[in-house]
Amino acid sequence: MSDMSITDYLAQGGVLTNPENVPARYRAELMRLMATFVDSALAGAAGFADIINEGPGIKERIAAAKIVLEKTDNADKVLSIMGDFGANTARYANHHPWTDRLSRDADIGTSRTDTDMRLSVFNYPMQGWADAVVMNLLMGLAVGVQMSEFKRVSYAPLAEAFRAVAPIEARHAELAAEGIERLVETGTSTSDLQASVDYWWPRVAASFGKDVSTRASQLQAFGLRHSSNAELREEWEAAAATQLKKLGLSAP
Repeated sequence: MSDMSITDYLAQGGVLTNPENVPARYRAELMRLMATFVDSALAGAAGFADIINEGPGIKERIAAAKIVLEKTDNADKVLSIMGDFGANTARYANHHPWTDRLSRDADIGTSRTDTDMRLSVFNYPMQGWADAVVMNLLMGLAVGVQMSEFKRVSYAPLAEAFRAVAPIEARHAELAAEGIERLVETGTSTSDLQASVDYWWPRVAASFGKDVSTRASQLQAFGLRHSSNAELREEWEAAAATQLKKLGLSAP
């Protein structure tokens, strides 16, 4: 089957199941999508690992450690599929400086660094336990929205992996909401939590990318995207605003 016929097949909603049938441009976009997820998960896990011992109690530290473990495992699920396309999976985990962060007041918008494909939000440092929990809530809700797209990608093995990952990531957002409730109950200032919301909100929003994307139409034709960046960001904004209101906080 020619590349063109496969492209037409994908544009009509078809799915692929084997690396050998994947056209070159599709492979490039698929690898980019997978690398972004893997690098973001590994960078997120590395950043949260540094916060574990700041947890106010044993249960909080156990929850944080579990999140680090599961995010790393989620990365491994997708990395194994990258291995089917030739990625050096044995070397990958040590290939990038996952703990590297920019300064707190840096502003890189939607851009990435030169070292890896992590979403821009994972280049910013967390400041203490409460700030980490707020970040985990907002980003966890963003991942939930993104998973609604990823579970439908046209490369079937990857869609299956994301369907396995989705409920785990959703639980991380739930744990963050529970963590904020405990912080409020034990005397953490709502104004401090709101300051963290105000800091992380635009940075998480940027993880959805620019509203006008030069690659959007190609991704949709390949069946790797179904909604626009703006549509996904608006869905997240609504979900996050609702969750924050329940916790006595507000969207900026």
